[in-house]
Amino acid sequence: MQHTNLTLMTDFYQLMMMQGYYETKTYKKKVVFDLYFRDNPNKGGYSIAAGLEQAIHYINELSFSDEDIDYIRSSGLFKEDFLAYLKEMRFTGDIYAIPEGTVVFPKEPLLRVKAPIIEAQLIETALLNIINHQTLIATKASRVVFAAQGDSVLEFGLRRAQGPDAGIYGARAAMIGGCISTSNVMAGKLFNVPISGTQAHSWIMSFEDELTAFREYAKIFPTKCILLVDTYNTLKSGVPSAVQVFREMRENNIPMPFYGIRLDSGDLAYLSQKAREMLDEAGFEDAIISASCDLDENLIAWLKFQGSKVTLWGVGTNLITSKDCPALGGVYKLAAEEEEDGALVPKIKLSDNTDKITNPGVKKVLRFIDKTHHKIKADLIALEDECIAYDQDLTIFHPTATWKKTTLKAGTYTVRELLVPIFLDGVCVYQSPSVMEMRAHCMGELEALWPEYKRLVNPHPFPVDLSDKLYELRRQMIEEARMF
Repeated sequence: MQHTNLTLMTDFYQLMMMQGYYETKTYKKKVVFDLYFRDNPNKGGYSIAAGLEQAIHYINELSFSDEDIDYIRSSGLFKEDFLAYLKEMRFTGDIYAIPEGTVVFPKEPLLRVKAPIIEAQLIETALLNIINHQTLIATKASRVVFAAQGDSVLEFGLRRAQGPDAGIYGARAAMIGGCISTSNVMAGKLFNVPISGTQAHSWIMSFEDELTAFREYAKIFPTKCILLVDTYNTLKSGVPSAVQVFREMRENNIPMPFYGIRLDSGDLAYLSQKAREMLDEAGFEDAIISASCDLDENLIAWLKFQGSKVTLWGVGTNLITSKDCPALGGVYKLAAEEEEDGALVPKIKLSDNTDKITNPGVKKVLRFIDKTHHKIKADLIALEDECIAYDQDLTIFHPTATWKKTTLKAGTYTVRELLVPIFLDGVCVYQSPSVMEMRAHCMGELEALWPEYKRLVNPHPFPVDLSDKLYELRRQMIEEARMF
């Protein structure tokens, strides 16, 4: 799974444009593309960058095999000199990206690609596929974890994912977003992350009665004994049988470092409250109550509000598919183009839909962090060669609703540049952290985000500004283009 060459994972029109660049002798011209998204998924206030490690692997493996060339040739549309060029082509450009686990916002370049146009065009589709998917799932997972208010969240979605890759890389992204483990064994092996699971109803049903099923399971897994109690009757049969097994284990001095019950149906708030009473009365105050059953961040938040006693949440379908927002609208847009003298000239795409107007030029993303509270105050998208006077007050404003302003007082903030070098002249210069390190980074990023931006419903818009220089460049280019 990790070693698949994805060179042909592109849209056919990319190959057609590539031959066009080759035929018109413009294929060596360097360009800059930005990969970004226009809106946070799930109507949220932020997103979590993810997928960079797989994007790096894709670029490192980029090459057309003889079989690939033969397949492209079979279309009858491509010339032999172009196919010969493809056979030798490798990525030679630069890529800057925001590290995985970082909190990001609309319009901020997650990746910035500078390369010959023929190379930059080819990689568009695969980069969008990889980054869009994992960023979406990492963001969804972070929302679920936020709703759980400190409880542990397990990713349980493999059987409902849209295919093996979505299950594996979705589990990876969910771990980055804050889950503590996954049920996906292959993801556990590939990414060295914790795996977990209990038993299915079929285990209970395969024995003559529920108590026997629980006893046998506890005998085999005494140190990790979570019993599924809703196969027949949760409160009249399941929980009492679980309590009986726990008593027997205690009487036999069997250590129980991790034990409890799982609810998978019914009114989880009510059932968990009653189960908690029954467990506590029997002397098992430290028994875990876990739950699954079509959970998402909104249901978990309501269950918490209703006094649920669940402290361990297994979330599957709604997480691994991001069911209420199944796609991130990431785009890949030309931002600058090399002229004959080697200078990179800004490019802009216009639209009657103002949200689709691009930000021109080679850009960087600056993050301002409050020194006192260690919270993220604002982001600034600026031109790469700009020098920002950090020793002065900085007033930022909404790029379209310009009357919305805030001033960052000099000396009250620190600045971090988000885009870091990944490839330089085609050589990877970045070492990806482990998934668990990315998860820790994500938890720190979310801790640094003010609560109003993390609300599940109607979050406050986070301030992302354009620098004065970029704002003016964009305005001028729009005015010039409208003259034609």
